[in-house]
Amino acid sequence: MLTLTSLLQRNATLHGARPAIIQAGQAQTWSQFCQRISVAAGALAALGVQPGERLAIMSRNSSQLFELLHAAVWLGAVPVPINHRLAAPEISAILSHAEVRWVAVESMFEAIFQLPELSRWSATLLGLDSECTPSTKSFALIAANGVAIPAFEPDEDGTALLLYTGGTTGRSKGVPLTHRNIVCNALQVCTVVHFEPDDIYLHAAPMFHSADLLATGVTMQGGAHAFLTQFSPREFVRVVKESAATRTMLAPAMVSALLDDPTVVAADLLSLRQLFYGSSPMHQDLVAAVLRRFPHVALAQGYGLTETSPLLTLLTMADHREALQSPDSQLLRTAGRPLPGVDVLIADAERQPRAAGQAGEVWVRGPNVMSQYHNPQVDEPSPFKQGWFRTGDVGVLDDRGYLTLLDRSKDMIITGGENVYSIEVEAVLQRHPAVREVAVIGIPDRKFGEALLAIIVCHPGATIDSEEMIRHCRQHIGGYKIPRLLQQVEQLPRSSLGKVLKGALRQQFGQRQAG
Repeated sequence: MLTLTSLLQRNATLHGARPAIIQAGQAQTWSQFCQRISVAAGALAALGVQPGERLAIMSRNSSQLFELLHAAVWLGAVPVPINHRLAAPEISAILSHAEVRWVAVESMFEAIFQLPELSRWSATLLGLDSECTPSTKSFALIAANGVAIPAFEPDEDGTALLLYTGGTTGRSKGVPLTHRNIVCNALQVCTVVHFEPDDIYLHAAPMFHSADLLATGVTMQGGAHAFLTQFSPREFVRVVKESAATRTMLAPAMVSALLDDPTVVAADLLSLRQLFYGSSPMHQDLVAAVLRRFPHVALAQGYGLTETSPLLTLLTMADHREALQSPDSQLLRTAGRPLPGVDVLIADAERQPRAAGQAGEVWVRGPNVMSQYHNPQVDEPSPFKQGWFRTGDVGVLDDRGYLTLLDRSKDMIITGGENVYSIEVEAVLQRHPAVREVAVIGIPDRKFGEALLAIIVCHPGATIDSEEMIRHCRQHIGGYKIPRLLQQVEQLPRSSLGKVLKGALRQQFGQRQAG
């Protein structure tokens, strides 16, 4: 069966003596873990949680969060991981939209539910750890006295997980991923990435994010899981050494932070076999620096969406090696090639195909793609057309099948009637020695409609010089693509997975008039 429940039962049978959880140097076997989640599921049932009901969970990465997510699935309930970095009104909107009746919360986030936006909201609050206040039921204590229940037998097309998009492009949307969606994507990834039973996956990216589903492939092979509560270079190193983690996933900004810490050396990460990165490509210089510092670590880049469970394409280590052999290679700017079973089409907004090599919107289909949003707005246009899903990204496919993402369709800048893809401009600016990070947005311009504004974070001690930056750009891109407006800032706003929030930048700088 293509269900998460079937995966768990299979591991208890075939890999029962193998480690499932590595925490503080202690191992919990798959047999023990499945027993624990069956008891936790029984405790949820005793509280009144029914199959099909939504259970929201707000917590940092932890084995307790991992256990409760799987306990909900074992019961047949639908876990709804909540981004703890959201504001109270955003959390309230998600809980209301998902029709949540139950919330499990880490004690450090309990105070959020005392705010006016949430205090009037009707639901049962469960403390995920034993440090919760008396006003919150301690699920940790309740589960200690729970009674194991048999696993719920879900339909493959039943909802296994309800995730919410980041809301960086407007209202956050509920994405119901089915058992089939998630398990099929794990199978697709496993045809390209060969996970092993002795793998230990470190959950370093936020577990409320769809990127964490990459770990399903490790579960499928009977591997183990370790957890990083909060990222910092030194804490990352400590947990890798303690758990002997073999694979993990980081945002490029996290990778850069590792390299910037001179105390992090190859000997600290000898157990690590593979590092996945996502949310954006890594600059070629950064890739080369990673492989110099950690030559034993294979790199892989993944592109996907919450709606695709999550991965659509992979850029493998072989691709990285090929790219580094040629200074002129554009391979590292691509997102790799589609996974088996994923079809990618470059087309216009009506799904009319573009000619080969021509830019257009990225449409996809496959068994890992969701079938509909949860409770969509009546006036919201459907992203589906004849079985294809419209991603909202702009890209181009080359003759080898590599997908290059040019922009989000709403981030494309139209200046003087010309389309400018901000990612292309950012890649050029990033090559300037003074530039550490950069984001390019369009702002109103009386003459050209929109003008390009480059918002730049410089390396320590560096500053930007407009004329020098224009000369640098002119060597690589056409004049209409060159930003004439530059703004130096200390940092760029980012999502929980390190993606630059251009919507926030447009709010901050978008009222500025050019021309």
